[in-house]
Amino acid sequence: MSTVSGELRVVVEADGGSRGNPGPAGYGAVVKDESGEVLLERYAGLGTTTNNVAEYSGLIAGLRAAAELNATRVDVRMDSKLVIEQMSGRWQIKNPGLRPLAAEAAGLVARFRAVTFEWIPRDRNRDADALANRAMDEAAGRVPRDAAARVPQEKGTAAPKSWAPPSLDNATRLILVRHGATAMTAQGRYSGRGDVPLTEEGEAQAMAAAGRVAGLSRDVAAVLTSPLTRCVRTGELIAAEVGGVPVTVMDDLIECDFGLWEGKTFAEVQEAWPREMTAWLESTSVAPPEGESFQAVAKRVRGALAKILQAYPGQVIVVVSHVTPIKLILRDALAAGDAFLHRLFLDAAGVSTMDVWPDGNIAVRSVNETAHLR
Repeated sequence: MSTVSGELRVVVEADGGSRGNPGPAGYGAVVKDESGEVLLERYAGLGTTTNNVAEYSGLIAGLRAAAELNATRVDVRMDSKLVIEQMSGRWQIKNPGLRPLAAEAAGLVARFRAVTFEWIPRDRNRDADALANRAMDEAAGRVPRDAAARVPQEKGTAAPKSWAPPSLDNATRLILVRHGATAMTAQGRYSGRGDVPLTEEGEAQAMAAAGRVAGLSRDVAAVLTSPLTRCVRTGELIAAEVGGVPVTVMDDLIECDFGLWEGKTFAEVQEAWPREMTAWLESTSVAPPEGESFQAVAKRVRGALAKILQAYPGQVIVVVSHVTPIKLILRDALAAGDAFLHRLFLDAAGVSTMDVWPDGNIAVRSVNETAHLR
């Protein structure tokens, strides 16, 4: 490392990424001396957010690491043109969601005697990029723990924290509704791709959910639904209650394919496929025989959510789907682990609400509301 007259000069290479934009995100930062020797590394997952938020988070983590080393001069190198130009003062920060992050970074910059910002091509930022991808892989459960342990991890997110209620300006509100009950629901059977209709009770539940949705907002822009009859019918009842808004089918909102377990109870599956059931409960990468894993469901549901946020920015959207897709959406929104999927119960016609901002920030307002069903 370079030390002249009591000064320590370091290089900070930082990066961040999001698989979906917004989607599962992470950042990486490397502090090096001028010879290229690595002094410190930082990386962490960020839950669901955007590329730009992840990139700023990487910068903040790198500056914090440089401060830990008592560096006095820092050369920041990133392949994010937006972050480099905004931190250099040449570009305005038009996205209000990025301003708190830029302000936090500027506060860290003020601790050093001098900080320079340089854009570099991605192939020169491989170390930070690899750490950001490692963070995303670990969050998805794709990196062995012994491999992860080789890199020091900075826990937590660099996003601003506040107890103040977030402003709804520019937020897209998602009202997540599970379909009403079917005959399979009442019997506790795995109900995936089988196209079973609502029962009479299910129709009543769907109408009650429609009333709850109308109470939440009369400004619903669209109702998006799984292609299966039980969801489409639930969506139609909701759409009629909120003013006849369009009902649009999205194939990727369909339930998990339970394969050979379709139509069977938990006890029946446990008796016939004990090893397969144990493996399925222990890992989201395992699929039922001839079925679909939760990881596969999560991938398509994230894609659907990204399309929704792009198509309906700042609007109120009702999403009518099934247990698995809704659980996965809430898991990602709450930055929870896979155990969340087995601990959360979603009632037929239960309603959950969340807000998503353009910068990827998320506020979960409610989970599995059922008061309207009593």
